[in-house]
Order: sequence, then structure tokens, then C-alpha cells
Amino acid sequence: MRIAVLANCKHTVKARVDADAPPDALAEYDADETVNGIQAALRGAGHEPFLLEADETLFDTLRATRPDMGFNIAEGLHGDSRESHVPALLELLKIPYTGSKILTHAISLDKVMTKRVWRDAGLPTAPFQEFIHGHEPLDPALTFPMFVKPAREGSGMGINANSIVHDEAALRAQVLWVLTTYRQPALVEGYLPGREFTVGLIGNRYRPGQAPRSAFYDADGFHVFPIEEIDMGRAIIPSVYNTEAKGFAPENAAGLKFHCPADLPADLTEQIKALTVRAFEALNGLDLSRVDFKLDADGAPQLVEINTLPGLRPQFSDMWILSNAEGVNYDWLIVEILNLARERYGV
Repeated sequence: MRIAVLANCKHTVKARVDADAPPDALAEYDADETVNGIQAALRGAGHEPFLLEADETLFDTLRATRPDMGFNIAEGLHGDSRESHVPALLELLKIPYTGSKILTHAISLDKVMTKRVWRDAGLPTAPFQEFIHGHEPLDPALTFPMFVKPAREGSGMGINANSIVHDEAALRAQVLWVLTTYRQPALVEGYLPGREFTVGLIGNRYRPGQAPRSAFYDADGFHVFPIEEIDMGRAIIPSVYNTEAKGFAPENAAGLKFHCPADLPADLTEQIKALTVRAFEALNGLDLSRVDFKLDADGAPQLVEINTLPGLRPQFSDMWILSNAEGVNYDWLIVEILNLARERYGV
């Protein structure tokens, strides 16, 4: 198959970042190692991959190249629903692609909307409130300490030493900083003091009568990788997992420690894995995702956020750590993501 790898490459986006953009504005965009790794894996499976930059030229390049399929890792460049731009173009041109669809990406990038969906689905997530102009009365359901972050960013963007707030003055100051620096609403949620985890999964729920793919998948059609614990003991800012902390390779002495599989009781492991699938399906996710958790003061897991475009950088990203811990080869992971999409489209 001729497969377009659709990405926003970090070195390309760098040239167009506004002078007044936040210092972590490039955090979500793709390193060359990611794009090259995906292409190498697809090429090794006999496909013909080629890179298409997901910028304003994409509509024309898609029409000119007419790929058989898109392998989508594009974060998007502008707007509140930027992760949905590439899926929208692909659907307009009837080109099948990997990963979730337009609405799922639009919701998952908006942390407030994601938490509303989860809450209404009966899933556990900390109390929260959205601040749009900064003067909203504080919801009495929230108690200090609280955590403040941008509502529509990923990769730990907009999180710093002032994100954990202990009084209303600090809360208002940090909310104002988010509003002015990131030009978007701020999400304020009850601070969760417990251990922090991330969980990756691949797969899609089997359709009625569908034959199982392999023993790798459970009876419903999903494979949940071992749970990874993010050990904050070496965090640059205590208890804050932000862009700077995520920027170190796992083996770097200045970085965090990652324990995978996490040392957890069997019942808590199963609970977190089950919640991962429920959180994914509540947003109609497809093919792959990564879900983040923290434990509350009582040790109960609470959903924090979901990444429907998880990083796929070999030797570096959480999805690599999670799959590698189970002995799953990177090239196999990439090709399996492609095959899950092919299965959905009947390609």
C-alpha cells in the first residue's frame, strides 16, 4: 500500500511559531525520529510510506498523491480542534486512516469536555471547573489544594511550579496566567496527591460475529499494555509532570523514573485497565490511545486525561515504554496500528 505518514514535524513548525508564543509551544510536534521510525516500520512490512506535512498545503498534496491510506500522527497547527483537521480532510477525500475520528480528537483535546463526558458516563475523575474569563465564582465542590492547567494542550504544556495552588489568590493568578499566555480557558481540578500512571491500549471492540484477531487481544477486541508508573522522585518541580520533565529520555539521570509494569495489587491493576477501556470507548476512540490516571487521597484511581494521538517516538515515548515492557517490537506495533485501521475500513 502507498501510505501517507501525516505529521507536523517539529523542525518545520519551528519556523512559523509566533514570537509571543509560549516557551513550550513546540512540545507536541513530532521529532524526525518518530517520522523516520514509522516509515521504516511500514517499509519493512512491504508498504510504500511517504511523508506529508500536515499544513495548509495538505489538501492539495493529498489530492495529488492519492495515498491508499493515511497513518495519522498530526497534532494540527491552529484552533481549538486542531487535532481534527487532518481526519476531516481525509474523510472529505474518502481516504482511510489510522486512529480516532474527527469528533473524538476534538473532544479529547479539550480536557474540560473530556471530563464532562467521563463524569456523565459514571467514570471517576476529580471535581473540576472551567475558567473562561477568570472571574467566575469558585465552585463550592472544589477544595484546596487545586491544580491549574490549560484546557486544550497536551504534553504537559502550561504546567509549572505554580500549577498547584493552595489559596484563592494563587488560583486566580495562575488562571490569569493560563488565559493570557495560552489564549484559552483554564481547567481547575481538585489536586490528586497519589501515585501517577499511564496506560496504553490498541484495538477496537469486535463487531457482532467478528472472528477474533489473535490471542493477543482480549474477548472484546482490546489489548491493554502493562501499566506504567511515573515516579516523580526526580522531578524538576516536585509533583509536577510537565513538558520539561517529559523532555528527558527515560535513561537520562535528570529525567523521571518509569516503572513498567507498575508495582500494584492485582485488583487495582485490573480496575485501572478496565477503566482505560471504558474511558477510551466513552469518547468513541479507535485503534490506539493512552490514558493517564492519578490516585486520590483514598488510593482510588481517577481519570486525568486521554491522548488519542499518543507519541510514537521509538526509544522515547510512553507507548514505546509500555509496549517494550511486554516484549512488543516497535515495528510490529506500528504495523498492527495500521492493520487495525485496515480491518475497520475493510481494506
